[in-house]
Amino acid sequence: MDLKEQIPDDWKMVINEEFAKSYFPTLSSFVSDEMKNYQVFPPRDEIFSAFKLTSYDSIKVLILGQDPYHDQGQAHGLCFSVRKGVKIPPSLRNIYKELRNDLGLPIPLHGFLENWAKQGILMLNTSLTVRAHLPGSHAKSGWEYFTDAVIEAVNRKTSPVVFVLWGASAMKKAPLIDESKHHIVSSAHPSPLSASRGFFGSRPFSKINSFLGQGGHDAIDWCPAQEVNDLFSF
Repeated sequence: MDLKEQIPDDWKMVINEEFAKSYFPTLSSFVSDEMKNYQVFPPRDEIFSAFKLTSYDSIKVLILGQDPYHDQGQAHGLCFSVRKGVKIPPSLRNIYKELRNDLGLPIPLHGFLENWAKQGILMLNTSLTVRAHLPGSHAKSGWEYFTDAVIEAVNRKTSPVVFVLWGASAMKKAPLIDESKHHIVSSAHPSPLSASRGFFGSRPFSKINSFLGQGGHDAIDWCPAQEVNDLFSF
């Protein structure tokens, strides 16, 4: 599989230099071989969903995740997001809790975050594929070079971007970001193992909207859906 052919044209122009680097054909072959021999998530046509839904020019916020979800039917190319009808994973449940506490928004039944991506939030994982039921299995395959290049490309934007770095792994990417031009919102990761150690109470959503307002951008509508009656409590 040629990964390059899956990437939208506007993004190809931005990260064109990556395709000539030695790691990229190796990565492309690795992903192709994995898909031939194992079950890999997300599906082939959804690996670059984040790039298809959020053009380079439209980016206002970058949320950085890690691995795609590794169980059946979960990953669809946006970090932290799952399609409607799929059980909401624990980290996203905690994100919703903080969203409710921060902005007072109702919590929907589903975890489908496409509406965020369509508003200019690049929902990027550091690795864009994973072998089924084996978290971290593609983490050292070359994706890290590619997604670092994406972060650096977003950093080159002249208009301010808010980079959201949750957890120690994401915060390691802070040196790639020029804080004299952009903003970083960071805290503990929203996973159940760490959310109580600094994610809860960090109020990231109001901070993001405040930074966007300072930069002349419209605020993000953080409600993932218009289904205001489809609520659950924790």
